[in-house]
Amino acid sequence: MLLSPRDRYLFVHIAKTGGTSVRAALEKGRWRDPWYYGILLCNRLSHLSGHRLATKLPRHAKLIAAKELLPKEYFDSLFKFAFVRNPWDLQVSSFHHIRRERPQYLGGHDRFEEFLRWKLDPQRPYQYHLDTSITLQTDYLIDLRGEILVDFLGRYEQLQDDFVTACRRIGIRPPSLPHARQAKDRRRDYRSYYSDATAEMVANHFARDIQLLNYRFDPPSVEG
Repeated sequence: MLLSPRDRYLFVHIAKTGGTSVRAALEKGRWRDPWYYGILLCNRLSHLSGHRLATKLPRHAKLIAAKELLPKEYFDSLFKFAFVRNPWDLQVSSFHHIRRERPQYLGGHDRFEEFLRWKLDPQRPYQYHLDTSITLQTDYLIDLRGEILVDFLGRYEQLQDDFVTACRRIGIRPPSLPHARQAKDRRRDYRSYYSDATAEMVANHFARDIQLLNYRFDPPSVEG
């Protein structure tokens, strides 16, 4: 989560949705914010205390946390935005990320289908590095009544265009958006990773995301 008191925005960073690129672009101008050094000091103190001071909104905090921590008038005045991603594509991206960065969390399952079945097994013990992409994306966006709180919801599938739109809504000049790292074998279409059975597993687990965010396994066809 990224808060800018000067520009009055709150970016909700959902894992594997292009958020690292968005953060990198926005942070280029944060040093001009009069509150930047105070926020930096609080973040540092929180880190040194093992986060027992609770002075920092975590990188992947849910929006409800900010709503509960910030004064209502201030929270309501912020432009709140996030990016989301097709759940089937997100699971493929998460698999490659874990295999590349934290292979010890694969649990011995080196193939995507085997890993997905193990990962979505409700009997599997919880592990944070796996379950960041098991959590519903909409969980990051809703209040206690289930209503989406963000003012703008961009999509990973059109990241550049939606980032420009978000910056214009904020009232800042869109900075350059860096490219996120991508595994070489991610050039394959996400649908090629799935069988009918595993595609259905994702559909069931992420049913609320698919409904509220209007995603489906096969993207809409484009007629010429």
